[in-house]
Amino acid sequence: MPTYVAFLRAINLGANRKFAKDDIRRAVESVGFTDVETHINTGNVRFTTPMRSRAKIEKALEDAFAADRGFDVPTMVFTAAEVAEIAREAAALSADRTGLERHYVYLLKEELPVETVARVEGLATSAGGMVVRGRVAHALLGPGYQAGNVDPLGAASLLGVATSRNVTVINAIAAKWC
Repeated sequence: MPTYVAFLRAINLGANRKFAKDDIRRAVESVGFTDVETHINTGNVRFTTPMRSRAKIEKALEDAFAADRGFDVPTMVFTAAEVAEIAREAAALSADRTGLERHYVYLLKEELPVETVARVEGLATSAGGMVVRGRVAHALLGPGYQAGNVDPLGAASLLGVATSRNVTVINAIAAKWC
């Protein structure tokens, strides 16, 4: 049975969007998914299901999360093999850049059109740049990056529905589940 990793967007931010790990696990199990495990309290969950359609898996999870929480929880699903590849690519991208201060990985609901990829990758500044690969965008931030600025390149609005994790979390998930 295939193993998937879901990344939940915009939970545990402020007082009104709380979604504890145990509640996430319970909601995922409520739709019949098995071998459910979470990683830290930022909305990372691994599970197995015989379902093969990413869109149907995402919809089942989003419906369960909305029913449980009363608010929408956009969810990006990847196979375990895809997450392992994301981690490998992140390591290669980081290794190619000296002086990297931060590396964020944006996990996208849908692939971007070619012209949008060009716009996103064209936003490079002294703070860094973006590299887009399929449903993943890597924000590679150098010494010009200002800590605390959640979108220093102004790319987030171009990415569509997405969530981000720092590269350390991506690596930990890949090591743990892939």
